[in-house]
Amino acid sequence: MSKQIFWRNLIAGAMLAGLLPQVAFSDPGQLVAPKPITVYKSPSCGCCSKWVSHLQDNGFDVNAINRNDMNSVKSEVGIPRQLASCHTAVVGGYLIEGHVPAADIRRLLKERPAVAGLTVPGMPMGSPGMEGARQDAYKVLTFTKEGDSSIFSSY
Repeated sequence: MSKQIFWRNLIAGAMLAGLLPQVAFSDPGQLVAPKPITVYKSPSCGCCSKWVSHLQDNGFDVNAINRNDMNSVKSEVGIPRQLASCHTAVVGGYLIEGHVPAADIRRLLKERPAVAGLTVPGMPMGSPGMEGARQDAYKVLTFTKEGDSSIFSSY
């Protein structure tokens, strides 16, 4: 057995035994630390907190920062007004606006397209953090700093 396989198996066993923090597997046989993401959100918004939990449940290391001035945050980082939602995040050099599913964020980080980020404009029911009795159809959009957008995925 090679040293690399030995150490990989040892680390995986220690994680399963609860001796090390869990990490995500991106490719078979490759361990990857959780991806850090900073989320700016209103302290009184329940759906923002639920979206943070969605990210954590999907392997992201979340730094949640409560802000009472979310419009100024969006303006400072360059979120186009027509693509805005309630919370704003930064991860891997990209902006994430609104209730974007964690799987789409991982896909963005893997594919690395030349865009400013992803957005789910508004607050569609059924999106992560907006779960309920109703499931609205919604789209995840890429957007550029100039405000151009295109469909990244549909739900």
